[in-house]
Amino acid sequence: MILLDDKTPVLLATAAAGGETPPAPVPETLQATDSISHALTDSLRNMSAEDLKAVVTGENTFIRDGLHELMQLCVAFLPKLLIAIVILWLGMKLAKMLKRIIVKALDKKNAEASLKTFLGSLVDVLLKAMIIIMAMDVIGIKATSFIALLGAMGLAIGMAMQGTLQNFAGGVIILLMKPFKVDDYIECGQYKGYIKEIRIFHTIMRPFNGRIVIIPNSELATKSLINHTKEPQIRLDVVASVAYGTDIAKAKAVLWEVIKAEPLVKWDYKEPSVAVSDLGTSSVDISLWLWTRVEDYWTVWMRIREDIYIAFNNAGVEIPFPQVTVHTPAPGGRVHMEPRSDTQHLPTTEQEHLGTGN
Repeated sequence: MILLDDKTPVLLATAAAGGETPPAPVPETLQATDSISHALTDSLRNMSAEDLKAVVTGENTFIRDGLHELMQLCVAFLPKLLIAIVILWLGMKLAKMLKRIIVKALDKKNAEASLKTFLGSLVDVLLKAMIIIMAMDVIGIKATSFIALLGAMGLAIGMAMQGTLQNFAGGVIILLMKPFKVDDYIECGQYKGYIKEIRIFHTIMRPFNGRIVIIPNSELATKSLINHTKEPQIRLDVVASVAYGTDIAKAKAVLWEVIKAEPLVKWDYKEPSVAVSDLGTSSVDISLWLWTRVEDYWTVWMRIREDIYIAFNNAGVEIPFPQVTVHTPAPGGRVHMEPRSDTQHLPTTEQEHLGTGN
């Protein structure tokens, strides 16, 4: 019985050929170990006694040189590290101090709570980022590429969110400068109404019809607007028209009686005025300037017109209104048309030039 292994075919082939058995191959691991052994033997054989002593005592070795370089690196790096730590510590303290100062300044201006929180956090983040970049530069880490990357990211984000950033800037301007506040009645372009809420990116307005209008802050911050309720007192302008031929003195006396009967008119702030303001196509216009409180404006606006109409009627003052006069022509005779024929033609320009026209 023959036991076969991996080398059996090779041995059988060698025996059949009548040759000698080939030597077994040497593993690669043994070859590498043998090479290292030869190298060490050659080194020790060529090493002198002084070299052998340096190896045994540890002088002029790779480890000693490495330790020496490491010590030099630590000695050179340690002061920079300490300075960077001091910069970080002082910078964080300074950032907190500046944040408190900004929040206190906003408190003095009675800024909105959302604006104070946002601006305080924004200043805090920017200052801390600058402090970290300074510390990195002291240590030796060049932050130029990092800053360039942040700049490129900021530019891309700014271009992508151009409209949003404009609204944000407008919201900051509105909340800081306060051209209007909540519950003010403003007029900006086609928008009229009371301010219900001011946010960072847009403002919510409530007109008289009860609907809600959301206006981007960039429009309110960059366009002209009228704030009707900025001052505690406001002037109401009313125009009363009378017909031509009316006694102006009598009409003005009636209007003065109407003004004196209205208790919401503020005589102590500024006296009212009544004067002829325009001579229209069909009426004489008399303007009334009345001062009242902001909260009473619309009440006086509606009352005074009703009172003027009643007083003019009672005093016999004519209020003009547009009139149209229609003229009806008298009936005439029948109109006859001239007879037409297909042989009659008007001369053309070419026929007149040739002399063939009639």
